[in-house]
Amino acid sequence: MNPQKKPLALITGASRGIGAAISKRLARDGFHVILNYATQEARARAVLDEIEADGASGELCGFDVSLPAQVDEKFEALQTRHGALDVLVNNAGVTIDGLLLRLKNEDLDRTLDIDLKGAIYCTRAAAKSMMRARKGSVIQISSVVGESGNAGQAAYAAAKSGLIGFSKSVAKELGSRGVRVNVVTPGYIETEMTGALTDAQKEAILRSVPLGFFGSTQDVASLVAYLASPESRYLTGQVIGINGGMYM
Repeated sequence: MNPQKKPLALITGASRGIGAAISKRLARDGFHVILNYATQEARARAVLDEIEADGASGELCGFDVSLPAQVDEKFEALQTRHGALDVLVNNAGVTIDGLLLRLKNEDLDRTLDIDLKGAIYCTRAAAKSMMRARKGSVIQISSVVGESGNAGQAAYAAAKSGLIGFSKSVAKELGSRGVRVNVVTPGYIETEMTGALTDAQKEAILRSVPLGFFGSTQDVASLVAYLASPESRYLTGQVIGINGGMYM
């Protein structure tokens, strides 16, 4: 449970990678963090154990962001128990790569359902109570690919680009109620996914990054922490790249 009514943050896709790093950082910053996962409960619990070992607080909340009925049920229960979220981080996502002419309908649907529609469902579910509270920060984790495009990632780019347009629209809708909506677009970040790249692939990617190195999950978490804090109170509807300069 939420001790001493700390500010409340929900992070989707929190069991690993960027989502886990964001959860740990917000917990250190004093938030009671709600770690969402779809299937990886054991991994999410390991993240929560680490958070609690550091003296911070959190809880697990399993649901599939692509299923609107599940999203609405879980958000209603959470907000009934805790009150309005202060921060929502829509991080859950999948990447199913493939050239357009080989793109399977089911892979397109899964990518859009999780990466785009899942964020829409969660934002909608959080918005009502945030509007009543007249405060809140929604932070979307998009991708540099949503800005630049990338061959072989048409579905992923469509979803991540759509998230940008959605967020700009919602920022205009919710701004008068004190709710901010911003988008973070990471470039190549050191995660399990980039760890699977060969040395030759990594070298090819780094040639497109002016700073010459991959970012870390902590880099992304630091930016999210800023957007979650009152220090960013005059930022909304913005797309903030964290990509080492590979897209400007």
